[in-house]
Amino acid sequence: MFHVVLVEPEIPQNTGNIARTCAATGCVLHLVKPLGFDISENAVRRAGLDYWQYVDVRVHEDLEEAFEALRGMPFFFYTTKAETCYTDVRYPEECALFFGKETAGLDEELLVKNKKGCVRIPMTGERRSLNLSNCVAVAVYEAFRQNQFGELEKKGALHRLKW
Repeated sequence: MFHVVLVEPEIPQNTGNIARTCAATGCVLHLVKPLGFDISENAVRRAGLDYWQYVDVRVHEDLEEAFEALRGMPFFFYTTKAETCYTDVRYPEECALFFGKETAGLDEELLVKNKKGCVRIPMTGERRSLNLSNCVAVAVYEAFRQNQFGELEKKGALHRLKW
């Protein structure tokens, strides 16, 4: 099982897209406060997020609380500042994938303390970054690919068309 950790997400549409990826893959979604939007039941219903009920969402007051909840598993920190490509690391069957807020990414101090766990998604030139929800999808599916898609492949086989 993979854990997607959004640290201080700001844009509700990105988090909605990420939640949908988590619903489709069975990943646990961790949201680290402060959040830039409301995730109350009424807000989610108003936004039309009909898949929200299928997502295991865990909200943490701060990063330390998230670290404690995920203790014992490897952490990977996605940043444009990393030297290591996201495909050059091995994702175990259970690990946590950390992503920073849209406007600033993950805190520099956090990245320096966890340099060995920092990974990047390659991009052309001096681009700022990919959209957060795209980064999460790329990361999650690479982790699943490395683990032969695990339960996804078994469950997906039930829905394939017969040609």
